[in-house]
Amino acid sequence: MLNVVMAQISLRVGDIEGNADRVVDCVEKARALFSADVVLFPELTLTGYPPEDLLLRDELHQRVESALANLQTRLHDAVAVIGLPWREDGELYNGAAVIGIAEAPRIYRKQQLPNYSVFDEKRYFSAGKDPSVFTLKGIQIGLTICEDIWFAETVEQCKSAGAEVILNLNASPFEYRKQSARQQVVSARAVASGIPILYTNLVGGQDELVFDGGSFVVNGEGEITQQAPHFDEELIPVVLERRADKIVPHTGFISEPCSDTALVYDALVMGVRDYVSNNGFNGVVIGLSGGIDSALTLSIAVDALGSDSVEVVSMPSRYTAGMSVDDARAQAINEGVYYREIPIESVFNSFIELLSDEFDGFDADTTEENIQARCRGVILMAISNKKHKMVLTTGNKSEMAVGYATLYGDMAGGFAALKDIPKMLVYELARYRNTISPVIPQRVIERPPSAELAPDQKDSDSLPEYELLDQILADLIENELSVEEIIDSGFEPDVVKRISRLVDINEYKRRQSAPGVKITSKAFGKERRYPITSAFGHRHR
Repeated sequence: MLNVVMAQISLRVGDIEGNADRVVDCVEKARALFSADVVLFPELTLTGYPPEDLLLRDELHQRVESALANLQTRLHDAVAVIGLPWREDGELYNGAAVIGIAEAPRIYRKQQLPNYSVFDEKRYFSAGKDPSVFTLKGIQIGLTICEDIWFAETVEQCKSAGAEVILNLNASPFEYRKQSARQQVVSARAVASGIPILYTNLVGGQDELVFDGGSFVVNGEGEITQQAPHFDEELIPVVLERRADKIVPHTGFISEPCSDTALVYDALVMGVRDYVSNNGFNGVVIGLSGGIDSALTLSIAVDALGSDSVEVVSMPSRYTAGMSVDDARAQAINEGVYYREIPIESVFNSFIELLSDEFDGFDADTTEENIQARCRGVILMAISNKKHKMVLTTGNKSEMAVGYATLYGDMAGGFAALKDIPKMLVYELARYRNTISPVIPQRVIERPPSAELAPDQKDSDSLPEYELLDQILADLIENELSVEEIIDSGFEPDVVKRISRLVDINEYKRRQSAPGVKITSKAFGKERRYPITSAFGHRHR
């Protein structure tokens, strides 16, 4: 029998020495607890994922090489498979090093380099060409890295080189409703090759990305024999046994399946927690309006950081309904966070008076609305600066898509928890969170949404109903359909054209927005890179 331990752990980008320490710690625990023969780590273990342009710095590679040499000494006779960038003959590879089976580490070089979505590996790495198989306790073990497993030819090549089982190192970020796709692909590769595959995934938040873990094992028939929980660090023992002419993994723990909504919520919590803590902030401050977006953001923040690390501020204006202040106060009490009210009326009036000559002869319009939002932004950023607490912005994807947000106002802040969450999913997440404990007032979920920047204002005064808007936005942004294709599917032409125009002309706002957790298949930010200045959509205007 061969005892493999999959290390589903969180690793910090750039913390090469700290990540090496994690490797040593995990190997020691895996050997003590499970008599591990080999410990398998995620992709780019030593640098964290994705290191991006840190890979262009010679210092990074010098530190990686030093850490690898130290690991060979520190691990003694233990065997580990770790991910790292590997320099060789003037080329850089996304590699996996096998430590402990020879004086020099055996290196596998990733062959399939993703260059889509959030991945940009061809910018940095050369593609490997050859399989890598090593023997341990009489079993032939093949290596693949992440994207390799999605290609049948890479797996077949590994098997042809003699592999009886495949260890697959991953840094696969969370995406809404993607988990089953991973398992289906890996199961298909196992069935085609007839050999087991151990899929080990990274866990933790890194800027916009959240890695959800969910490591699993499939046998040669494509059946899942073990499944680790999502969003938790775990050492997962896998026992491999030779039966007749094939390697069979023993059945182990299979975590209970979670709903897609629960997984999204957990991803948001992890994304906020790791972004705030890894960037050294004391906590967060949130403008709590009494609306659904800030209410959900508050719940996520408390679940991520604890109530002692969260501060909320209600900043009512002349247009703020009394129920909004009441609901904000009620949720703050429910969540156990520090709460205060800072009315903005005097500040707003000062700005209007200061600008009275400039505004003379002009009717009131969105300018005055934006001033209110910017008064609030200044207050929140002042608290942030003074107390070293990060401002969490509260806008959702639907609003960001059409520019229903104010630069330097409600967009001011360090991180946007809901940046990739469409409005209808915001409601779904709020209802889900209340099934855990009823912290969000029910009236907040049921009220028509409003920015409360003008008398009796509702979002529907300026935008289509969110249920309709989200469908059109999904087709425009995630499915990348043309205006004509969306109209042909049954939507009102004028509405589609207007929404398409709003998406186009507000790219400049999104380019200046805070980063936020990627959830959907096409998140604003590094994943969707459209020009700010463009005539592409002019014929629809």
